[in-house]
Amino acid sequence: MTITEMREKRNKLVGMMDTFLDTHTTDKGTLSAEDDKTYKDMETEVAQLTDSIHRMERREEIEAELSKPTSKPLTGKPMKADVDKAAKTGRASDEYKKALLQAMRTNFRQISNVLQEGIDPQGGYLVPDEYDKRLIDILTEENVMRTLGTNITTSGEHKINIAATKPAAAWIEEGGTLTFGDATFDQIILDAHKLHVAIKVTEELLYDNAFNLENYILTQFGKALSNAEEDAFINGTGIGQPLGILAETGGAQVGVTSASSTKVTADEIINLVYSLKRPYRKNAVFLANDVCVAELRKLKDNNGQYLWQPSLQAGEPDRVLGYKVYTSPYFPVPTAGGTAVAFGDFSYYNIGDRGTRSFAELKELFAGNGMIGFVAKERVDGKLVLPEAIKLLQMKSGS
Repeated sequence: MTITEMREKRNKLVGMMDTFLDTHTTDKGTLSAEDDKTYKDMETEVAQLTDSIHRMERREEIEAELSKPTSKPLTGKPMKADVDKAAKTGRASDEYKKALLQAMRTNFRQISNVLQEGIDPQGGYLVPDEYDKRLIDILTEENVMRTLGTNITTSGEHKINIAATKPAAAWIEEGGTLTFGDATFDQIILDAHKLHVAIKVTEELLYDNAFNLENYILTQFGKALSNAEEDAFINGTGIGQPLGILAETGGAQVGVTSASSTKVTADEIINLVYSLKRPYRKNAVFLANDVCVAELRKLKDNNGQYLWQPSLQAGEPDRVLGYKVYTSPYFPVPTAGGTAVAFGDFSYYNIGDRGTRSFAELKELFAGNGMIGFVAKERVDGKLVLPEAIKLLQMKSGS
């Protein structure tokens, strides 16, 4: 069965489930024991089809990756230099990239003169341009907040002006006098907080030229940086780290408080959506922990219809009430008095990358066990520029 056939079968089965509920639900809104078993069997089949679809999507992605050519054809004329292509210099040059890799393989004992162009005043060497772009790609792929937020590259303190008062229209008589209110503005400042992450490599792998050190360090550094960033962009205090969307001051606003301290209802999710002002709902998404998302999948409306809508397209997230659902392991698990779900336009969360990243060695730190340590450093900040753009569903305090 093809993936398209599976999707069609799943959609047809979901429709059959709806019809089944309409025709078998009693006046009291319940199902008989036999009908309940039949309905649960259909739910199980839908879940199995969804799992099979996800497996086939992953397999297609792997096959597509493997089918890519491993080398590029020669398109230029032999013995003719590419005079139109500008020579790369500094951190963008191939020489700089090769010199940095060689320095890392020799534990920074062999330092080429070309690296002098990329010395980091804070210690270490600035990352080559190509590596920096690949790191950002990994950060964006691994960090849901970078995917949803607005990313800005800054060279210094970045100031964002926000209108604190909104203009209001007024009716006037023919020939009447126009009145103007004073506009005031608030200012959000994106600073730069230092983030350090370290990885270890065995000496044997480091000195083995067959080992792809380049991909290894970029992948490991990228994942470590993205984990620390995502946690801060959600839970950060703003002191020595970015200000997260869940911060009490400067974070998102509470839109709905649940009636229970242990569970969320379908009506509360609907109320959360409409607690957000209409202009922000256009690009709004849900963000929650996987534990909460598992509960969201089980919610039904008053007609017994699931709020959850499985994705019908590869690479697209599932939806609730028509809005995309994203998950983060750093979003808190719902507890009494805590936050369960965030809903809003996350593009109003601004992420400022200051300058470029750098690599350095960790001297002697792991020498005793035959390991070489490297550290990556970056400076980044994040703030929600309009708190009203994201609303939170907060759990009731107490029992």
